[in-house]
Amino acid sequence: MTSPNLLTASEAADAIRKGELTSRDLVDACISRAEARDDDVGAWTYLNPCIARDQAENCDQTQAEGRDLGPLHGVPVGLKDIIDTADMPTENGSALFEGRRPVADSTIARLLRKAGAVIMGKTVTTEFALSAPGKTKNPQNPAHTPGGSSSGSAAAVADHQVPLSVGTQTGGSMIRPASYCGIHGYKPTFGSISRAGMFPLARPLDHPGIYARSIDDIALMGDVLMVKDPADLDMRGHPRGNLADALAAPESAPPRIAFVRGPMWQHAEPYLGDVMADAVKRLGEHAHEVEMTGVFDDALDCHMTVMTANVHANIGDYCRDHADKVRDETRRRAEQGEKVAATDYIKAIEFRDTIAAALDRMFGGYDVLITAGATGEPPEGLESTGDAAFQRLWTLLGVPPVTLPKLQGPKGLPIGLQVVGRHGHDGDLLRHARWIEEAF
Repeated sequence: MTSPNLLTASEAADAIRKGELTSRDLVDACISRAEARDDDVGAWTYLNPCIARDQAENCDQTQAEGRDLGPLHGVPVGLKDIIDTADMPTENGSALFEGRRPVADSTIARLLRKAGAVIMGKTVTTEFALSAPGKTKNPQNPAHTPGGSSSGSAAAVADHQVPLSVGTQTGGSMIRPASYCGIHGYKPTFGSISRAGMFPLARPLDHPGIYARSIDDIALMGDVLMVKDPADLDMRGHPRGNLADALAAPESAPPRIAFVRGPMWQHAEPYLGDVMADAVKRLGEHAHEVEMTGVFDDALDCHMTVMTANVHANIGDYCRDHADKVRDETRRRAEQGEKVAATDYIKAIEFRDTIAAALDRMFGGYDVLITAGATGEPPEGLESTGDAAFQRLWTLLGVPPVTLPKLQGPKGLPIGLQVVGRHGHDGDLLRHARWIEEAF
């Protein structure tokens, strides 16, 4: 029999609902895997087996009593350590917040509990979700980075320690770890998942997202989390179309696919062009190469201006007043934002709208865009979490990408195929991405 921790979230939820599996057995299998792999992977910053098992037993009791079951009933989920939980510490990956105990759940945690999920623990993040790495190693090869900042969230799913997890992206922190670890990663349209109770790094850019081992699992969890919350002033409401319903709808025709090159390709590893050329060839007549030039040329600089200014605004005081408890890399990043003039910031915010309009016009001729999920394979060493160049444009514009674990580099390590959808058309994106995945 397949070990329960190897099941996808959809498979596990279905087995629990049918009485073929208990939540306790599933959680026990995940805990055993996490404990056995802690030295090799180190995905968790807080994992309390007693708390996880208590939740699982409550789920099993609820089912035994014949009460209504939520869509994630009994399924364990990992939460990035910047997302508040009332029953577990949330330390933001920093010694400055060591021992911090939130007084209330974040909206994400509350919605997961309401859906019946078991919050198994808190996953490792870089400090303040920036770039100073934590202890996590890549489960594909522990000598290589898992990416960041959502390093533990991605590694835990990739290593079958949990079927689902929540991460965040402000630069490239969802899609790059998914690419490096060889799993599905999804950053929804900006404003789709509430950030209430989540550490703020850059309000115009912060996106919670989902790690999973299938597109169906992304839709399952996305429909739980994409609920409008007045506590997050930037929420746009649910993206157009229920995700699970959108996946269930048949494709009337193959999607129109644009393989896009642009400013991010200046950062690509030399072999990446051949990897992507092979991917495009496999999609045949449905994919066409498009060069993103003109207003897109300055998009990465625009993102950097917006991000660094917000980083300084949000953590600059911590770096100044508690320098002994904040890491050098974090202070360096915060100091960069101090140099951004107000006029440059305003120009960047306005220019972002110009870039967004140009991208939306591109979607008039294509259903989805594809490119690499990262600059290449996960780099060797744990001192850096890698280059976010291939994610920053989509973060700046708030459009939804999903990465598919379909490509490999010359060392046999993963490279994600990143599929990008139109703003607000998340359901269409997932449906087209599944068509692309099946084409492989």
